[in-house]
Amino acid sequence: MQFSTSIGRLRITGILEGLSFIILLAVAMPLKYLAGKPDMVSIVGMAHGLLFVLYIFLTIVAKFQYPWSWKKMFALWIASVVPFGTFYVDYKFLRFQD
Repeated sequence: MQFSTSIGRLRITGILEGLSFIILLAVAMPLKYLAGKPDMVSIVGMAHGLLFVLYIFLTIVAKFQYPWSWKKMFALWIASVVPFGTFYVDYKFLRFQD
């Protein structure tokens, strides 16, 4: 995985975005509702939001550099809102293009 290519940047951002989503759902949300600590949701939620926007932006950048169909773009976007979705997309679509 190279950070110098648009696919490499997309893959790294996708993994970080997926991790932040899992941490938000599995750690921060239970801490908020079960332990009464809403600060974690604010911190992790902000990081996840920034990574989500960056992921969407990088998919658009990659679309202009590679002959991707709109179906593939839609799959990448849907994957960003499904838990573990970015990991699946990385494995299924992106790992051989880097």
